[in-house]
Amino acid sequence: MTPSTFFVAWTFAKRELRGGLHGFRIFLACLALGVAAIAAVGTVRASIQAGLAANGAALLGGEAVVRFTYRFAEPEERAWMASIATRVSETTDFRSMVVVERDTVERGLTQVQAVDNLYPLIGETTLDPAMPLADAFAGNATFPGGVMERALADRLALTAGDRFKLGEQTFVLSAILVSYPDNSGGGFGLGPRTLVLLDDLENSGLLAKGTLMESNYRLDLADNADLESLENQAETLFENSGLRWRDARAGAPGIARFVDRIAAFLILIGLSGLAVGGVGVSAAVRSYLSGKSNVIAILKTLGATRRTIFLTYFLQIGILTIVGVAIGVVLGVAIPLAFAPLIESRLPIPADFTLHAAPLFEAAIYGVLAALIFTLWPLARTEDIKPATLFRDAFGAGKTLPATKYLIITLLLLATLIGTAIIFSGTAFLTLWTVGGILFALALLVAAAAVARFTALKFRRLSRGRPALRFALASIGARGGETTSVVLSLGLGLAVLAAVGQIDGNLRSAIANELPDIAPSYFFVDIQPDQIDGFRERLDNDPQVSNYEAVPMLRGIITQINGQSAGDFTDHWVLQGDRGVTYSNLPGDGTIITDGEWWPADYAGPPLISFATEEAIEMGLNIGDTITTNILGRDITATIANFREVSFEDAGIGFIMSMNPAALQGAPHSWISTVYSEPEAEAAILRDLATAYPNITAIRVRDAIDQVVQLLGGISAATRYGALATLLTGFLVLIGAAAAGMPARTFEAAVLKTLGASRATILRSFALRSALLGLAAGLVALAAGILGGWAVSTFIMETGYTPIWTSAGAIILGGMAATLLAGLAFAWRALAAKPAHVLRSRE
Repeated sequence: MTPSTFFVAWTFAKRELRGGLHGFRIFLACLALGVAAIAAVGTVRASIQAGLAANGAALLGGEAVVRFTYRFAEPEERAWMASIATRVSETTDFRSMVVVERDTVERGLTQVQAVDNLYPLIGETTLDPAMPLADAFAGNATFPGGVMERALADRLALTAGDRFKLGEQTFVLSAILVSYPDNSGGGFGLGPRTLVLLDDLENSGLLAKGTLMESNYRLDLADNADLESLENQAETLFENSGLRWRDARAGAPGIARFVDRIAAFLILIGLSGLAVGGVGVSAAVRSYLSGKSNVIAILKTLGATRRTIFLTYFLQIGILTIVGVAIGVVLGVAIPLAFAPLIESRLPIPADFTLHAAPLFEAAIYGVLAALIFTLWPLARTEDIKPATLFRDAFGAGKTLPATKYLIITLLLLATLIGTAIIFSGTAFLTLWTVGGILFALALLVAAAAVARFTALKFRRLSRGRPALRFALASIGARGGETTSVVLSLGLGLAVLAAVGQIDGNLRSAIANELPDIAPSYFFVDIQPDQIDGFRERLDNDPQVSNYEAVPMLRGIITQINGQSAGDFTDHWVLQGDRGVTYSNLPGDGTIITDGEWWPADYAGPPLISFATEEAIEMGLNIGDTITTNILGRDITATIANFREVSFEDAGIGFIMSMNPAALQGAPHSWISTVYSEPEAEAAILRDLATAYPNITAIRVRDAIDQVVQLLGGISAATRYGALATLLTGFLVLIGAAAAGMPARTFEAAVLKTLGASRATILRSFALRSALLGLAAGLVALAAGILGGWAVSTFIMETGYTPIWTSAGAIILGGMAATLLAGLAFAWRALAAKPAHVLRSRE
């Protein structure tokens, strides 16, 4: 390309743009909406990430925290922490039951955090009524004080000054806990938080050996402390002790990963919206260039080359793309900032809502690539317009496919978009699934549009005597009509919404409907070995208890596999954090051993382990491999003796690892139990066991399920909003298609009026056309949504799948309603036009 060619093309492009944005409003709206959705999600994600980074120390309650499971720090560990920190605060975290003794004893599950006098090292607690935390812990002359979150206080009808018990210890409620600094879990837990002093629990009986607890040592470090060096030092000095280190560099890693994954998923849904918008962009460019056929033909007659023509309109579309992307970026940052106070009030974690460049750049890249992919094809067809076809519809009558070089460039751009999405989302698996689903849905919709045209032409002959239906079918079957653009634009948006509805419905059904039918009534934890016989006796003598399981439980961290560091051996969720470990002489009832053999009942040799089959396959384990597990600071190396099936789907007891009893002999531990009973017996069971054993904690399974369902509700709501944005883009494309078809519809109405058709007949024809196209788009979208929902449910979430027909019906009705609204909105003007004026203008 020579400079003169570019200069000529730029001159032509500027003159064309002087005519304004007529014909490009839908182009700009579709592109801006898709970019805005991605930019908005990215801005929220970046704001949360910035908030987590800026408040890492406050989320931890210290600049670093050293954590142990099931035990307190040993003297040498305490000495090391004291040597590197200016202050060390000790806290203990565990679940327990708050007991309120009135005429009727009431109980509530709580997450207890027992703290020392230094708490909190960093940040502040907020109490209602406002007071220093030390004053709240002082209580009164008789009992020590405690504070708890409002949800628990309201549930138990407690106010300041009321008494409650934790285990054997009585406390007085001093205030409501409004906020606290070390909330790195984002407020998600099995029970509301209660804060008390660690020393005040000495006589509670809750911290016996084997209790399911975590001890945390929060460190206030020197200003110049090297966090990475200290972490390496901790891992070297206490490599196999079960010590875990976290610091302010990642104050809430779990929340950060969760936010990243949800945001990545929503951005991929945003890409679906861009794909829908791309259909509108392509249609808008095609309609615009079709109207410029005469101009292009004249320019070629005057000697303009193909390259000059292509570059002229490429520059125009490029400028408009920049404008559309800029509008989208501005909207994408303005909307989150405008709603920042509302979003922050709903988030349990800090967020820093300011201008973040990275997500805006990401959204802009997606927008530019999408615009290039969807406009290159119609732009390439300008080369097919010849001067000899000056007064014909040369653009519509040209070749279906552009030149090979443009096909190759389009494929390269598509590959670039996919690669960019993989880099930005950080998950190739989910990205490829999403892109594959979008491409499959587009192909299915294109095929469906072709089938709809073919079917309409076939059925037109059978519609004699029904002029409105015959006119509608003829219009649907017409080559170059609006059938393809309507089915594509609406169908893809509905397909995304249908898939989200099917996935959400099946996931909720699996949790809310299937699980409670087989789930236990309660989990009981922290049952001490000397309490298990009395515990069993109470349940054995209750005819309303259909079944119960009780097994010993310890927790340990897998540190080595076959003498190799576990992290180097494989990357698997079993190796992330500590895992429950049990022991047994014999396999439990119903245990299915898939490989190897169980040890003899009286086995007393070297430690052996039974491992879950599915996880063993995923980790690449074999019979005879060795696994080293750190339990209470002691390394136990056991040989894998067998693999067995373990199910976590029935909310019963399932352990990845089970050892022979001799391997864990002498290790402090507690028992856990699941109890299956009639609903009317639950209250009596809880009352009797909690009264006899105050240290035992009962977790109602339904409450835990409700929390999961609530969390999923928030996720599915965010997903539905993303899908609705995609659908809104599709509706804009529909409006664009209807607007582009106005001249043809006006001419059609004029011809039909001339031939004697009434306005009512023509209106019914337009309505039937829109309804049938909406029905076709809805049916194909439903098929794609059901297929996508089945694939995600089966292969990703590994749950069963049943079509959600209420959602399916809504999708079909929504498709028909959307096309009717868009079609009829542009029908009145066509009907109002006078036939004589319309027909003369076409001469």
